Amino acid sequence: MVQLSTLEQICFSTTRIETCDATGKQFTGTGFFLNLQISDKKIVPLLVTNKHVVKGMNKGLFKFTVADSQGNPIVQQHFTISYETDFEKMWVFHPNESVDLCVLPITVLIEAANKLGKKLFYKAFNSAIIPNINQINELDAIEDIMMIGYPDGLWDAINNMPIVRKGITATQIKFDYEGEKVFLIDAAVFPGSSGSPVLLYNKGGYTDKNGNYIMGTNRLFLLGVAHQVFQHNSQGQLEIIPIQQTKVISNTPIPNNLGIVVKSLLLLDFIPFFNK
Repeated sequence: MVQLSTLEQICFSTTRIETCDATGKQFTGTGFFLNLQISDKKIVPLLVTNKHVVKGMNKGLFKFTVADSQGNPIVQQHFTISYETDFEKMWVFHPNESVDLCVLPITVLIEAANKLGKKLFYKAFNSAIIPNINQINELDAIEDIMMIGYPDGLWDAINNMPIVRKGITATQIKFDYEGEKVFLIDAAVFPGSSGSPVLLYNKGGYTDKNGNYIMGTNRLFLLGVAHQVFQHNSQGQLEIIPIQQTKVISNTPIPNNLGIVVKSLLLLDFIPFFNK
């Protein structure tokens, strides 16, 4: 089996979610794979996205990359999983109505593909890379971030690859922006990025907030999930909108590249549900 670098694996961590509501209107969003550690012996593989990506949606589909017999990705061979009815009902919503997160257990999807002779290739984040409170407090006020997803619905359709964006934290992660469990990022955020994982990744070393350089150590944190973006309209008024992409694109809104990110610690709130 070919060894993939950490960044190569991250590029296989997402899927483009295409949806359709009852009126036939089409949307796109982003989902990413997460192995949620429920207990010492139990892990639940999940697809994570925002509630607003799936709410009110009748149909939905996403594509997996197919793996060969050795488990290597065949980037130009894809397997589509689609729901023709009740797409919204397949998802488990976060118990707090105001938290824009939902998850889809994917074990049954993987097994169904296997029965059809298709081995699927994807890379899931482990919930161990969700930073705890102590790790969050050790982060500096400004940190480099990257976001993986499908801005404006764009992707490499031939190779089933997402788009990677880079930026910085725009507010300190340890603080709840405006009293909510979110923080801001300064990055090129566009509709279609809803559900994108926001990551901190330092390769080969990093400098801590006290100026000490930690050499030879990689650092990877899943900081959160992108769900909204600030935009100005043509009159200059500031608006906050969900970043789900429709197939009908208006040129009136002007994004200011400030994205709102749901904190990843809230993903652990799904553990009690799966413990049942």
